[in-house]
Amino acid sequence: MDRPRWLSAFLLHSLFATIQLCEIPSGRTHQIKSLNKELLKLTEDASRQPNPSVYLGLRLSDYHIRERESQYLQRLKEVFQPSSISIPTPASGQEQPNTGQLALYLLALRAACQDMETTLERQLVTQLKLHLHKEKGSIVAHENNGRPLTNYYQYGLGVLALCVHNKKVDVHVISKLLAAEKHGRFEHGSQLFVDTEAMAGLAFVCLERATFYTPELVAELNQAVGRVKKKIFQAQTPNGTFGNIYSSPLAVQFLIAAGVKNKEPECPNGMAALLGKLEEGSFQNPLVGSQLLPVLYGKSYVDIASMECRTEEDSLVLGTSAPEPRVTSQDTKITIHLIVKRPPRSLPLYNDFVRVPAGSSLLDVLKAAEKWSFKPFSFETQETFSGPMLTSVMGVKARQGERKYWKILQFPHTTVEQGIADYIPQDDESIILKFTPW
Repeated sequence: MDRPRWLSAFLLHSLFATIQLCEIPSGRTHQIKSLNKELLKLTEDASRQPNPSVYLGLRLSDYHIRERESQYLQRLKEVFQPSSISIPTPASGQEQPNTGQLALYLLALRAACQDMETTLERQLVTQLKLHLHKEKGSIVAHENNGRPLTNYYQYGLGVLALCVHNKKVDVHVISKLLAAEKHGRFEHGSQLFVDTEAMAGLAFVCLERATFYTPELVAELNQAVGRVKKKIFQAQTPNGTFGNIYSSPLAVQFLIAAGVKNKEPECPNGMAALLGKLEEGSFQNPLVGSQLLPVLYGKSYVDIASMECRTEEDSLVLGTSAPEPRVTSQDTKITIHLIVKRPPRSLPLYNDFVRVPAGSSLLDVLKAAEKWSFKPFSFETQETFSGPMLTSVMGVKARQGERKYWKILQFPHTTVEQGIADYIPQDDESIILKFTPW
Protein backbone atom coordinates (compact mmCIF):
# COMPACT_ATOMS: atom_id res chain seq x y z
CA MET A 1 0.00 0.00 0.00
CA ASP A 2 1.36 3.43 -0.96
CA ARG A 3 2.24 5.72 1.92
CA PRO A 4 0.18 8.93 2.19
CA ARG A 5 1.41 11.94 0.18
CA TRP A 6 1.73 14.04 3.35
CA LEU A 7 3.98 11.41 4.91
CA SER A 8 6.21 11.26 1.82
CA ALA A 9 6.51 15.05 1.85
CA PHE A 10 7.39 15.04 5.54
CA LEU A 11 10.06 12.37 5.06
CA LEU A 12 11.56 14.23 2.11
CA HIS A 13 11.68 17.46 4.08
CA SER A 14 13.43 15.66 6.93
CA LEU A 15 15.89 13.95 4.62
CA PHE A 16 16.90 17.08 2.75
CA ALA A 17 16.70 19.65 5.55
CA THR A 18 19.25 22.42 5.16
CA ILE A 19 22.26 22.28 7.46
CA GLN A 20 23.75 25.65 8.31
CA LEU A 21 27.41 25.17 7.52
CA CYS A 22 30.24 27.09 5.86
CA GLU A 23 28.65 30.26 7.21
CA ILE A 24 29.17 33.68 5.70
CA PRO A 25 30.75 36.23 8.04
CA SER A 26 28.30 38.89 9.25
CA GLY A 27 28.24 42.37 7.76
CA ARG A 28 28.11 41.23 4.13
CA THR A 29 24.40 41.80 3.49
CA HIS A 30 24.97 44.69 1.08
CA GLN A 31 27.33 42.67 -1.13
CA ILE A 32 24.99 39.70 -1.19
CA LYS A 33 21.94 41.82 -2.06
CA SER A 34 23.94 43.47 -4.85
CA LEU A 35 24.48 40.10 -6.50
CA ASN A 36 20.76 39.37 -6.03
CA LYS A 37 19.92 42.58 -7.81
CA GLU A 38 22.33 41.97 -10.69
CA LEU A 39 20.79 38.57 -11.37
CA LEU A 40 17.27 40.01 -11.16
CA LYS A 41 18.21 42.74 -13.65
CA LEU A 42 19.30 40.02 -16.07
CA THR A 43 15.75 38.66 -16.08
CA GLU A 44 14.62 41.86 -17.84
CA ASP A 45 17.11 41.52 -20.68
CA ALA A 46 15.04 40.08 -23.53
CA SER A 47 18.13 39.82 -25.74
CA ARG A 48 19.52 37.04 -23.54
CA GLN A 49 18.23 33.49 -23.71
CA PRO A 50 16.63 32.72 -20.33
CA ASN A 51 18.99 30.72 -18.15
CA PRO A 52 17.56 28.18 -15.66
CA SER A 53 20.71 28.55 -13.56
CA VAL A 54 19.87 32.22 -12.97
CA TYR A 55 16.38 31.20 -11.86
CA LEU A 56 17.83 28.60 -9.46
CA GLY A 57 20.09 31.20 -7.89
CA LEU A 58 17.16 33.56 -7.36
CA ARG A 59 14.96 30.83 -5.91
CA LEU A 60 17.65 29.77 -3.41
CA SER A 61 18.06 33.36 -2.26
CA ASP A 62 16.38 34.72 0.86
CA TYR A 63 15.26 37.84 -1.02
CA HIS A 64 12.67 37.86 -3.79
CA ILE A 65 10.60 39.87 -6.23
CA ARG A 66 7.85 37.37 -6.98
CA GLU A 67 6.53 38.94 -10.19
CA ARG A 68 10.00 39.05 -11.78
CA GLU A 69 10.68 35.42 -10.88
CA SER A 70 7.29 34.30 -12.21
CA GLN A 71 7.81 36.14 -15.49
CA TYR A 72 11.25 34.60 -15.88
CA LEU A 73 9.89 31.12 -15.21
CA GLN A 74 7.34 31.68 -17.96
CA ARG A 75 10.12 32.63 -20.37
CA LEU A 76 11.95 29.43 -19.44
CA LYS A 77 8.83 27.42 -20.18
CA GLU A 78 8.49 29.05 -23.59
CA VAL A 79 12.02 27.86 -24.44
CA PHE A 80 11.98 24.39 -22.88
CA GLN A 81 8.27 23.56 -23.25
CA PRO A 82 7.23 25.40 -26.43
CA SER A 83 4.33 23.03 -27.01
CA SER A 84 1.66 22.08 -24.51
CA ILE A 85 1.28 18.80 -26.40
CA SER A 86 4.76 17.43 -26.89
CA ILE A 87 8.38 18.04 -26.06
CA PRO A 88 10.83 18.83 -28.89
CA THR A 89 11.79 15.85 -31.06
CA PRO A 90 14.15 15.61 -34.04
CA ALA A 91 11.10 15.27 -36.32
CA SER A 92 9.56 18.47 -34.98
CA GLY A 93 12.46 20.62 -36.18
CA GLN A 94 12.93 22.07 -32.70
CA GLU A 95 16.34 21.84 -31.11
CA GLN A 96 16.42 19.37 -28.25
CA PRO A 97 18.08 20.50 -24.99
CA ASN A 98 21.16 18.52 -24.08
CA THR A 99 21.50 16.60 -20.81
CA GLY A 100 22.77 19.57 -18.80
CA GLN A 101 20.22 22.06 -20.14
CA LEU A 102 17.30 19.73 -19.49
CA ALA A 103 18.61 18.90 -16.01
CA LEU A 104 18.90 22.58 -15.08
CA TYR A 105 15.37 23.20 -16.34
CA LEU A 106 13.99 20.32 -14.27
CA LEU A 107 15.80 21.72 -11.22
CA ALA A 108 14.16 25.07 -11.97
CA LEU A 109 10.71 23.44 -12.07
CA ARG A 110 11.33 21.81 -8.70
CA ALA A 111 12.56 25.14 -7.29
CA ALA A 112 9.24 26.62 -8.43
CA CYS A 113 7.31 23.71 -6.83
CA GLN A 114 5.67 22.90 -10.15
CA ASP A 115 3.30 19.95 -10.41
CA MET A 116 5.41 17.20 -11.99
CA GLU A 117 2.53 14.74 -12.36
CA THR A 118 1.15 16.31 -15.54
CA THR A 119 1.69 14.52 -18.84
CA LEU A 120 4.20 17.07 -20.13
CA GLU A 121 6.24 17.17 -16.93
CA ARG A 122 6.40 13.38 -16.84
CA GLN A 123 7.64 13.47 -20.43
CA LEU A 124 10.44 15.82 -19.40
CA VAL A 125 11.55 13.44 -16.65
CA THR A 126 11.41 10.53 -19.10
CA GLN A 127 13.43 12.52 -21.61
CA LEU A 128 16.16 13.15 -19.04
CA LYS A 129 16.23 9.46 -18.14
CA LEU A 130 16.67 8.65 -21.84
CA HIS A 131 19.48 11.19 -22.11
CA LEU A 132 21.28 9.56 -19.19
CA HIS A 133 20.72 6.10 -20.68
CA LYS A 134 22.43 7.27 -23.90
CA GLU A 135 25.24 8.90 -21.90
CA LYS A 136 25.74 5.59 -20.06
CA GLY A 137 25.70 3.71 -23.35
CA SER A 138 28.52 5.87 -24.64
CA ILE A 139 30.56 5.12 -21.50
CA VAL A 140 29.99 1.39 -21.96
CA ALA A 141 30.94 1.59 -25.65
CA HIS A 142 34.20 3.36 -24.76
CA GLU A 143 34.95 1.51 -21.55
CA ASN A 144 38.68 2.19 -21.72
CA ASN A 145 38.10 5.93 -21.79
CA GLY A 146 34.77 5.99 -19.95
CA ARG A 147 33.37 8.99 -21.78
CA PRO A 148 29.70 10.02 -21.93
CA LEU A 149 28.21 11.67 -25.00
CA THR A 150 28.51 15.14 -23.47
CA ASN A 151 30.74 15.20 -20.37
CA TYR A 152 30.69 14.07 -16.77
CA TYR A 153 29.62 17.51 -15.54
CA GLN A 154 26.33 17.19 -17.45
CA TYR A 155 26.04 13.54 -16.50
CA GLY A 156 26.33 14.39 -12.79
CA LEU A 157 23.90 17.28 -13.19
CA GLY A 158 21.36 14.96 -14.80
CA VAL A 159 21.64 12.46 -11.94
CA LEU A 160 21.26 15.29 -9.42
CA ALA A 161 18.12 16.63 -11.14
CA LEU A 162 16.38 13.24 -11.04
CA CYS A 163 17.38 12.74 -7.41
CA VAL A 164 16.11 16.17 -6.36
CA HIS A 165 12.77 15.27 -7.98
CA ASN A 166 12.70 12.11 -5.84
CA LYS A 167 12.94 9.89 -8.92
CA LYS A 168 14.80 6.62 -8.69
CA VAL A 169 17.95 6.75 -10.83
CA ASP A 170 18.99 3.61 -12.69
CA VAL A 171 21.61 1.87 -10.54
CA HIS A 172 23.79 1.32 -13.63
CA VAL A 173 23.74 5.07 -14.32
CA ILE A 174 24.82 5.74 -10.73
CA SER A 175 27.52 3.07 -10.92
CA LYS A 176 29.12 4.66 -13.99
CA LEU A 177 29.31 8.02 -12.21
CA LEU A 178 30.79 6.37 -9.12
CA ALA A 179 33.37 4.52 -11.21
CA ALA A 180 34.35 7.66 -13.11
CA GLU A 181 34.94 9.57 -9.88
CA LYS A 182 36.81 6.69 -8.26
CA HIS A 183 39.14 6.20 -11.23
CA GLY A 184 40.00 9.87 -11.69
CA ARG A 185 38.11 10.52 -14.92
CA PHE A 186 37.34 14.07 -13.80
CA GLU A 187 41.00 14.91 -14.30
CA HIS A 188 43.19 15.80 -17.27
CA GLY A 189 46.81 15.10 -16.56
CA SER A 190 47.44 16.54 -13.12
CA GLN A 191 44.54 19.00 -13.35
CA LEU A 192 41.30 18.24 -11.51
CA PHE A 193 38.10 19.58 -13.06
CA VAL A 194 36.82 20.92 -9.74
CA ASP A 195 33.38 21.90 -11.02
CA THR A 196 32.81 18.37 -12.41
CA GLU A 197 34.03 16.81 -9.16
CA ALA A 198 31.73 19.09 -7.16
CA MET A 199 28.69 18.39 -9.37
CA ALA A 200 29.20 14.65 -9.02
CA GLY A 201 29.63 15.17 -5.27
CA LEU A 202 26.31 17.02 -5.04
CA ALA A 203 24.64 14.11 -6.85
CA PHE A 204 26.23 11.60 -4.45
CA VAL A 205 25.07 13.56 -1.39
CA CYS A 206 21.51 13.66 -2.74
CA LEU A 207 21.49 9.95 -3.66
CA GLU A 208 22.95 9.01 -0.28
CA ARG A 209 19.97 10.65 1.46
CA ALA A 210 17.34 9.00 -0.75
CA THR A 211 15.43 5.90 0.28
CA PHE A 212 15.56 3.83 -2.92
CA TYR A 213 18.94 2.17 -2.73
CA THR A 214 20.54 -0.82 -1.04
CA PRO A 215 22.80 -0.36 2.02
CA GLU A 216 25.74 -1.49 -0.12
CA LEU A 217 25.16 1.26 -2.69
CA VAL A 218 24.61 3.85 0.04
CA ALA A 219 27.94 2.82 1.56
CA GLU A 220 29.61 3.33 -1.85
CA LEU A 221 28.01 6.75 -2.15
CA ASN A 222 29.22 7.67 1.33
CA GLN A 223 32.78 6.69 0.40
CA ALA A 224 32.52 8.71 -2.82
CA VAL A 225 31.41 11.81 -0.88
CA GLY A 226 34.52 11.41 1.27
CA ARG A 227 36.78 11.13 -1.78
CA VAL A 228 35.23 14.19 -3.42
CA LYS A 229 35.69 16.18 -0.21
CA LYS A 230 39.36 15.15 -0.02
CA LYS A 231 40.04 16.04 -3.66
CA ILE A 232 38.36 19.43 -3.38
CA PHE A 233 40.34 20.22 -0.24
CA GLN A 234 43.54 19.27 -2.08
CA ALA A 235 42.56 21.53 -4.99
CA GLN A 236 42.44 24.61 -2.73
CA THR A 237 45.02 27.19 -3.78
CA PRO A 238 47.01 29.44 -1.41
CA ASN A 239 44.55 32.29 -2.10
CA GLY A 240 41.63 30.14 -0.90
CA THR A 241 39.96 29.28 -4.20
CA PHE A 242 39.16 25.70 -5.18
CA GLY A 243 40.81 25.17 -8.57
CA ASN A 244 40.02 28.71 -9.68
CA ILE A 245 37.54 31.38 -8.67
CA TYR A 246 35.00 30.22 -11.26
CA SER A 247 34.86 26.61 -10.06
CA SER A 248 34.82 27.66 -6.39
CA PRO A 249 31.07 28.40 -6.02
CA LEU A 250 30.11 24.82 -6.93
CA ALA A 251 32.93 23.47 -4.78
CA VAL A 252 31.58 25.34 -1.75
CA GLN A 253 28.03 24.23 -2.60
CA PHE A 254 29.30 20.67 -2.30
CA LEU A 255 31.07 21.40 1.00
CA ILE A 256 27.83 22.86 2.38
CA ALA A 257 25.81 19.86 1.20
CA ALA A 258 28.40 17.43 2.57
CA GLY A 259 28.23 18.98 6.05
CA VAL A 260 31.64 20.66 6.20
CA LYS A 261 31.82 22.99 9.19
CA ASN A 262 33.62 26.27 9.65
CA LYS A 263 36.09 24.67 12.02
CA GLU A 264 37.74 23.05 9.00
CA PRO A 265 39.98 25.85 7.63
CA GLU A 266 39.27 25.09 3.97
CA CYS A 267 35.72 26.36 4.42
CA PRO A 268 36.31 29.87 5.86
CA ASN A 269 39.31 30.33 3.57
CA GLY A 270 37.17 29.47 0.56
CA MET A 271 34.39 31.79 1.71
CA ALA A 272 36.86 34.63 2.23
CA ALA A 273 38.19 34.17 -1.30
CA LEU A 274 34.69 34.20 -2.79
CA LEU A 275 33.68 37.32 -0.88
CA GLY A 276 36.89 39.08 -1.83
CA LYS A 277 36.35 38.35 -5.51
CA LEU A 278 32.69 39.36 -5.23
CA GLU A 279 33.81 42.73 -3.90
CA GLU A 280 36.21 43.06 -6.85
CA GLY A 281 33.36 42.41 -9.29
CA SER A 282 34.73 39.08 -10.54
CA PHE A 283 31.33 37.39 -10.93
CA GLN A 284 29.91 39.17 -13.97
CA ASN A 285 29.29 35.87 -15.74
CA PRO A 286 25.62 34.98 -15.08
CA LEU A 287 26.23 31.24 -14.72
CA VAL A 288 29.00 31.61 -12.14
CA GLY A 289 27.15 34.37 -10.27
CA SER A 290 24.03 32.23 -10.09
CA GLN A 291 26.05 29.31 -8.68
CA LEU A 292 27.55 31.64 -6.06
CA LEU A 293 24.28 33.15 -4.79
CA PRO A 294 23.05 29.97 -3.01
CA VAL A 295 26.44 29.71 -1.26
CA LEU A 296 25.99 33.20 0.17
CA TYR A 297 22.84 31.95 1.88
CA GLY A 298 24.44 28.70 3.08
CA LYS A 299 22.60 26.56 0.53
CA SER A 300 23.31 24.17 -2.34
CA TYR A 301 21.36 22.65 -5.23
CA VAL A 302 20.57 19.68 -2.97
CA ASP A 303 18.38 22.03 -0.90
CA ILE A 304 16.01 22.39 -3.87
CA ALA A 305 14.57 19.00 -2.90
CA SER A 306 13.11 20.41 0.32
CA MET A 307 11.76 23.71 -1.01
CA GLU A 308 8.12 24.31 -0.06
CA CYS A 309 7.46 27.53 -2.00
CA ARG A 310 5.33 29.16 0.63
CA THR A 311 4.13 32.63 -0.24
CA GLU A 312 7.20 34.84 -0.19
CA GLU A 313 7.19 38.54 0.45
CA ASP A 314 8.73 40.97 -2.00
CA SER A 315 11.82 41.67 0.06
CA LEU A 316 14.14 43.21 -2.53
CA VAL A 317 13.98 46.71 -3.98
CA LEU A 318 15.74 47.38 -7.27
CA GLY A 319 17.15 50.78 -8.12
CA THR A 320 16.12 52.54 -11.31
CA SER A 321 19.59 52.67 -12.81
CA ALA A 322 20.47 50.19 -15.55
CA PRO A 323 23.47 47.89 -15.22
CA GLU A 324 26.74 49.56 -16.05
CA PRO A 325 27.88 48.56 -19.55
CA ARG A 326 31.47 47.58 -20.15
CA VAL A 327 33.36 50.73 -21.08
CA THR A 328 35.53 50.79 -24.19
CA SER A 329 37.45 53.79 -25.39
CA GLN A 330 37.23 54.35 -29.13
CA ASP A 331 39.99 56.97 -28.88
CA THR A 332 42.47 54.73 -27.07
CA LYS A 333 43.64 51.76 -29.12
CA ILE A 334 45.57 48.75 -27.88
CA THR A 335 47.44 46.03 -29.74
CA ILE A 336 46.86 42.33 -29.15
CA HIS A 337 49.14 39.65 -30.57
CA LEU A 338 46.89 36.76 -31.67
CA ILE A 339 48.39 33.33 -32.37
CA VAL A 340 46.49 30.19 -33.46
CA LYS A 341 48.17 26.80 -32.97
CA ARG A 342 47.14 23.32 -34.03
CA PRO A 343 49.61 20.74 -32.72
CA PRO A 344 51.47 18.77 -33.93
CA ARG A 345 51.97 21.41 -36.64
CA SER A 346 54.86 23.63 -35.61
CA LEU A 347 53.84 26.64 -37.69
CA PRO A 348 50.87 28.70 -36.41
CA LEU A 349 47.67 28.72 -38.44
CA TYR A 350 47.51 32.46 -37.75
CA ASN A 351 49.99 34.92 -36.29
CA ASP A 352 49.21 38.63 -36.44
CA PHE A 353 48.62 41.80 -34.44
CA VAL A 354 45.09 43.16 -33.94
CA ARG A 355 44.19 46.75 -33.00
CA VAL A 356 41.06 47.23 -30.87
CA PRO A 357 39.66 49.88 -28.52
CA ALA A 358 40.87 49.68 -24.91
CA GLY A 359 38.49 47.66 -22.77
CA SER A 360 37.53 45.28 -25.60
CA SER A 361 36.79 41.67 -24.76
CA LEU A 362 38.61 38.77 -26.39
CA LEU A 363 35.45 38.19 -28.43
CA ASP A 364 35.81 41.77 -29.74
CA VAL A 365 39.43 41.01 -30.64
CA LEU A 366 38.39 37.93 -32.64
CA LYS A 367 35.70 39.91 -34.45
CA ALA A 368 38.20 42.65 -35.29
CA ALA A 369 40.70 40.08 -36.59
CA GLU A 370 38.00 38.56 -38.80
CA LYS A 371 36.98 41.93 -40.19
CA TRP A 372 40.14 44.00 -40.40
CA SER A 373 43.21 41.74 -40.31
CA PHE A 374 45.48 41.65 -43.37
CA LYS A 375 45.70 37.88 -42.91
CA PRO A 376 42.55 35.74 -43.33
CA PHE A 377 40.99 34.85 -39.97
CA SER A 378 37.74 33.09 -39.13
CA PHE A 379 36.06 31.68 -36.03
CA GLU A 380 32.75 30.27 -34.85
CA THR A 381 31.07 30.19 -31.45
CA GLN A 382 28.24 28.33 -29.78
CA GLU A 383 25.98 30.02 -27.27
CA THR A 384 25.95 28.43 -23.82
CA PHE A 385 24.52 29.43 -20.44
CA SER A 386 27.96 30.76 -19.50
CA GLY A 387 28.27 32.81 -22.69
CA PRO A 388 29.65 32.18 -26.19
CA MET A 389 32.06 29.22 -26.42
CA LEU A 390 34.76 29.09 -29.10
CA THR A 391 34.08 26.03 -31.29
CA SER A 392 36.01 26.66 -34.50
CA VAL A 393 39.06 28.71 -35.50
CA MET A 394 40.41 28.89 -39.05
CA GLY A 395 37.92 26.20 -39.99
CA VAL A 396 39.29 23.76 -37.42
CA LYS A 397 36.72 22.21 -35.08
CA ALA A 398 36.37 19.00 -33.11
CA ARG A 399 34.85 16.17 -35.15
CA GLN A 400 32.02 14.15 -33.63
CA GLY A 401 33.45 12.06 -30.82
CA GLU A 402 36.80 13.90 -30.90
CA ARG A 403 37.77 15.15 -27.44
CA LYS A 404 39.47 18.42 -28.39
CA TYR A 405 38.67 22.06 -27.76
CA TRP A 406 40.11 25.52 -28.34
CA LYS A 407 42.10 26.42 -25.24
CA ILE A 408 42.85 30.09 -24.55
CA LEU A 409 46.28 30.93 -23.18
CA GLN A 410 48.14 34.06 -22.18
CA PHE A 411 51.61 33.71 -23.69
CA PRO A 412 53.41 31.45 -23.06
CA HIS A 413 51.21 28.94 -21.16
CA THR A 414 48.89 30.63 -18.62
CA THR A 415 45.32 29.36 -19.01
CA VAL A 416 42.67 32.06 -19.38
CA GLU A 417 39.89 31.10 -16.97
CA GLN A 418 37.17 33.44 -18.26
CA GLY A 419 35.14 32.98 -21.41
CA ILE A 420 35.87 34.92 -24.58
CA ALA A 421 33.11 37.46 -23.85
CA ASP A 422 34.36 38.06 -20.29
CA TYR A 423 38.13 38.22 -20.70
CA ILE A 424 39.59 41.72 -21.27
CA PRO A 425 43.11 41.58 -22.75
CA GLN A 426 45.61 44.30 -21.96
CA ASP A 427 47.77 46.32 -24.36
CA ASP A 428 50.65 44.32 -25.93
CA GLU A 429 49.28 41.04 -24.59
CA SER A 430 49.87 37.85 -26.57
CA ILE A 431 46.92 35.45 -26.75
CA ILE A 432 47.29 31.88 -27.99
CA LEU A 433 44.33 29.85 -29.25
CA LYS A 434 45.46 26.22 -29.10
CA PHE A 435 43.53 23.17 -30.33
CA THR A 436 43.98 20.85 -27.37
CA PRO A 437 42.81 17.40 -26.17
CA TRP A 438 40.73 17.19 -23.01
